[in-house]
Amino acid sequence: MGVKAAPTFFGLRLSRGWVLGGIVVIVLLAAIAADTTVVRIGSEEDTREQAFDPDLFGQREFPRIRDFVVERAPDAAELVQLLEDDRDTAIDTYGTAAGAFPVMVVRLTGVVGEGRSGVFNIDVDGLPDEVGIRVQTGPAINGTELRDVVGDIEFGAFTNQIEYQDAGSGINRAMAAETLDGLDRDALPGATINVTGAFTMINPSNWLVTPVVLEVQ
Repeated sequence: MGVKAAPTFFGLRLSRGWVLGGIVVIVLLAAIAADTTVVRIGSEEDTREQAFDPDLFGQREFPRIRDFVVERAPDAAELVQLLEDDRDTAIDTYGTAAGAFPVMVVRLTGVVGEGRSGVFNIDVDGLPDEVGIRVQTGPAINGTELRDVVGDIEFGAFTNQIEYQDAGSGINRAMAAETLDGLDRDALPGATINVTGAFTMINPSNWLVTPVVLEVQ
């Protein structure tokens, strides 16, 4: 009775153990392939930590910030009077603590005066002469009033100070896209505008308002 020859691979004689081992490897690879899901980068299935996107953050947050400011904002003349009568009550009622200075909300109607770099003086009836109001209209919107006014967007929610600053810029850009897109700044002087917005009260007699609503009459 003859001896059965061992199988060969590229002319090499293989033992039974090699053959069985190869079969096991093939089966294992097939099982791994069947259990593998292809995940597209950036898709919902991509569970890796994603880089912070300030513009997406701003687009998500601005609508509720706008609604918050609109619902709370007093008329400018009312706010001036309350600040004069009882500053602490005015801040508690219409302000949000944000570092050294509170962020206040306000609404006003006034005539646009001189402007520079998109920041215009506004003449509002009923205000004392010593109270000056300016409104920034872009294109560049500076400051963190819109980030800080709601009081719940805090530094601890971000990885570092850069992300925290970028969050404010993202909100400002989202506001500009919704509120200031198409605004003819050259035609503003002499026009009457309605503004609802927020300002940091560094000087009670000098307000630089960042709008959430701006309408030209």
